[in-house]
Amino acid sequence: MEQQAVNARGFEAAFATAAGQVTQLPWDQAVSAVRFEDLSPVSEFPVVPGRRWGPGWWWSATTGRHVVHGSAAMRTQLMVLDRDPAVTGLSARPVRLLWREADGQVRSWVPQLFARYADGTGLLADCPSSPAAGGNRARRAQGVLEAACARVGWAYRRLEPPPAVVAANLRWLAGYRHPRNQGPSGLQAALAEAFAGPRPLADGAGAVGDPLHVLPAVYHALWCGLLTTPLDEPLHEEALVCADAERSGGGSGTRLSAVGGQRRGERSGRHTR
Repeated sequence: MEQQAVNARGFEAAFATAAGQVTQLPWDQAVSAVRFEDLSPVSEFPVVPGRRWGPGWWWSATTGRHVVHGSAAMRTQLMVLDRDPAVTGLSARPVRLLWREADGQVRSWVPQLFARYADGTGLLADCPSSPAAGGNRARRAQGVLEAACARVGWAYRRLEPPPAVVAANLRWLAGYRHPRNQGPSGLQAALAEAFAGPRPLADGAGAVGDPLHVLPAVYHALWCGLLTTPLDEPLHEEALVCADAERSGGGSGTRLSAVGGQRRGERSGRHTR
């Protein structure tokens, strides 16, 4: 979009309305008046000929809607945020921030992701494939966006890719994130009982019923955080799984940490809606 005039006193936010019209408000006003999690992208992800990866869609267990992504790194971060129990909304490229530099030049940046948290705060984020991705322009924009977000009680982050083992485990569990995989009534309670204490995954699933029917519910419960297992170790049939007593409503065994959440530190778990 064409860069518009920017008030010298601060930042401006440009975004697309429900009717598809791009409008602009002072940043502070937009933060309090606009639900960024409901917005369509203010600019599209480009399709680059010859590139192995193009734009795609992520179905969010948090919102029940699709969120567009433009890279494998961005899809991975969508997956991580979608599993965070504190996240209540997700959107891609919902806003363009504009500001005026000391030399009078108007600059702008479109963060790749927005996440809304249960406490009402927000996260604007980019998803570089490596720390050096984006070059000097990205590093300069990082400082500006950090300041803009801090001013309104939000955060801006360049999200680092998770370790390869964590990413692989999350991709597997994400395949079972849809509520249809939770199984019939009573199955989740049976899993909480079977895994009241740390127990090998296959052993606990077999104790509940036919593994062909039970395993999808086990993976769904691991995605939701009703069951936990260390995700920084390869997930296999002997992996130790334990019920989260607080979230499953039962079980008294030792909780095993689940790696993957990202928000001002590390969070874990995910509940579906």
